[in-house]
Amino acid sequence: METHSQKEQAQIHQKSKISSMRCTDFLHLFTFYRFYLLLFRFLGTIISQDLKWELNISSLIKKAQQRMYFLRQLKKFNLPRTMMVHFYSSIIESILTSSITIWYAAATAKDKGRLQRVIRSTEKVIGCNLPSLQDLYISRTLRRAGKIVADPSHPEHKLFETLPSGRRLRSIRTKTSRHKNSFFPSATSLIIKART
Repeated sequence: METHSQKEQAQIHQKSKISSMRCTDFLHLFTFYRFYLLLFRFLGTIISQDLKWELNISSLIKKAQQRMYFLRQLKKFNLPRTMMVHFYSSIIESILTSSITIWYAAATAKDKGRLQRVIRSTEKVIGCNLPSLQDLYISRTLRRAGKIVADPSHPEHKLFETLPSGRRLRSIRTKTSRHKNSFFPSATSLIIKART
């Protein structure tokens, strides 16, 4: 009987704690759960429920700017320009282009500008021109699509179907801009542009 009353006392204590919580506490708790249920991280890429890439791009920019410190230190030590370009391509560019074939076509112009600003500041530190983010996106998308086209056992090989002429690919019909900006339709249009 004594343990039953202890359980009841614990429940009463818990109810009194909940009733004494302020409205702002509930609001903070709701905001916390709402924020973390609407996005998740998969292989280093932040995917939000509405498939907008702003948080992922902000995360990439933050990581790249942290690595810029080391590039500036290399500049202070008068490292040769070629070594700094190698450092950039292996450390900073690899961060900026992680999963670029997935999110770049759907990114807003504002986010693309923020990413390009990181590259421009790197160019100023190194003192030479570097490939733009658009060029990196095109080259990586063409390379990835080329691997899919070359491998008939790939599950998505059928999406890169050629027309009867054998020269052009069949365009993928899209109804929404979200689908149009996904990998396969944008890769198809890039392959068509590259072949003409």
